[in-house]
Amino acid sequence: MGFYSDIILPYGIDFCMRGDEFSECRKKYLVDVKGDTLEVGFGSGLNLPHYPDTLTKLWALDPAKMGRKLAQKRLDAVTFPVEFLDLDGECIPLADASVDTVVTTWTLCTIPPVAKALQEIKRVLKPGGRYVFLEHGLSPDDKVACWQNRLNPFQKVFAGGCHLNRKIDDLIKASGLKIEKLENFYFPCPKIAGYIYAGYAVKEAK
Repeated sequence: MGFYSDIILPYGIDFCMRGDEFSECRKKYLVDVKGDTLEVGFGSGLNLPHYPDTLTKLWALDPAKMGRKLAQKRLDAVTFPVEFLDLDGECIPLADASVDTVVTTWTLCTIPPVAKALQEIKRVLKPGGRYVFLEHGLSPDDKVACWQNRLNPFQKVFAGGCHLNRKIDDLIKASGLKIEKLENFYFPCPKIAGYIYAGYAVKEAK
């Protein structure tokens, strides 16, 4: 951690990811969020304006404190309660089966222990609960994927640990969550960073 990662990078991410195209994606894929919800990778609160009235409470999890400051105006505008959580090692500080929905948007690319994070998401979801994801990752186009793999080391350095080449659907399936909706498409940006995995998975009841 340092000045770049703590100060400069959060401002840059907030600026780059609040455009109209990002907002339209958020609005589309967050429409079914409901109940007590955990957002992993809250950042600067760019999802806040797009949550529906069916959300009753939001737990916001993000290790970076600068994002909270950048989110203040968005926080002031919402009517549902927001409670911030701090990471306890690699564990989400919530009880088993305690939330109705978990949300990640452009987050799984950056989490170092991503498999552990998805196991934690599964743990805190109630049986039948939904994990809503909007992520970028590995392209099925061999030429694009080749460049993703080549540039991934540089991306991780300059983009706060972001990976270009994670196959998001495989990671979710490996956690034991069942994907019920998956849409793939290229976002209007360079293809190496723009192949999107969007949809939701559920924690099946035993």
